[in-house]
Amino acid sequence: MKYTIKQVADMSGISTRTLRYYDQIDLLKPAEHSDSGYRLYEDKELNRLQQILLYRSLGMKLEQIQSVLDDPAFHTLTALEDHQRKLEAEQEKINRLLATVKRTIQYTKGEITMTAEEKFEGFKKERLEENEQLYGEEIREKYGEETIEKSNKKFMNLSEADFQEMQRIEDELFMKLEQLTETKDLDTPEAKEVYELHKKWLLYSWPNYSAEAHKGLVQMYMADERFAKYYNNRAKKEVVSLLHDAVVKYAAD
Repeated sequence: MKYTIKQVADMSGISTRTLRYYDQIDLLKPAEHSDSGYRLYEDKELNRLQQILLYRSLGMKLEQIQSVLDDPAFHTLTALEDHQRKLEAEQEKINRLLATVKRTIQYTKGEITMTAEEKFEGFKKERLEENEQLYGEEIREKYGEETIEKSNKKFMNLSEADFQEMQRIEDELFMKLEQLTETKDLDTPEAKEVYELHKKWLLYSWPNYSAEAHKGLVQMYMADERFAKYYNNRAKKEVVSLLHDAVVKYAAD
């Protein structure tokens, strides 16, 4: 069966202008053109459009989507199963946060009691799951399953005051990193404070401190662009190398 561009737009919820743009950039070509020059699509193109929209919903850029879909190794079923896992993880995250909001509403109305730990449980779980999805494989390989589980348990047991202080220390760390970018001088109080603040921040989740492990962690930051991206994007400057250098210079057991 053949579909006009308007029919595809109505089915998919995107505009005909967007479909024409996808054609122009070779992301989604029509199956053929009618005698009058109108774009016509078939099931194969609709399946590709579904993949495009699924990847877009996950925040991927169009050039990344095109690269994935045009890869000879691309497999539709595998991609769909991957989509399913990611959407289920997102659903769990939303359900958990929604449960926290509902309980907070009940608490505010005076209908239930709520401990300080319960108020922040959803947010702490969200942070752990984000870290697990982004870095879980790497950090478990580097530090071992037992160490990571102890770290996660310590983080989940943080009190409200500790959780807020951890956030405050991280904010101060980024402020000092931004100051350090002005001079890039490691023989300054700011450079040493960067190391000390990062150590304090780590100790809220690390079961034990080791200078060697600390240096290994910042080396991982340098080697893996996902770690570097977190620090550099938040600071809006290239700071991860300064963090690495400050830790290497000052870390000691």
